[in-house]
Amino acid sequence: MTAEAKPWTPRESGVVLHVRLTPKSSRDALEGIETLADGVCVLKARVRAVPEDGRANDALVTLVAKNLKTPASRIKITSGATARHKTLLLEGDALEILAKLEHLGTTAKR
Repeated sequence: MTAEAKPWTPRESGVVLHVRLTPKSSRDALEGIETLADGVCVLKARVRAVPEDGRANDALVTLVAKNLKTPASRIKITSGATARHKTLLLEGDALEILAKLEHLGTTAKR
């Protein structure tokens, strides 16, 4: 992972995170950072939940909250609710969130 290739961007209200979600997986996991063919850098995630009635989205929010040790109520899906590529807003202190994401980016299973 290069210094400029990160799937997160700090904002005034927190951090924007780009995720590539795979639903109906055998496990729930964050699997590292990947650059897609279109050049977008994403955090790869997989959840066991099916993509029906928002279940996979809810599972993604729960998974990110658990890994960042932050309340799920502070994580919002701002775009991509029905797509695999999602944009999340992680509300709170951007510096604190960035530190957690940096750690997560280096420890997520590859």
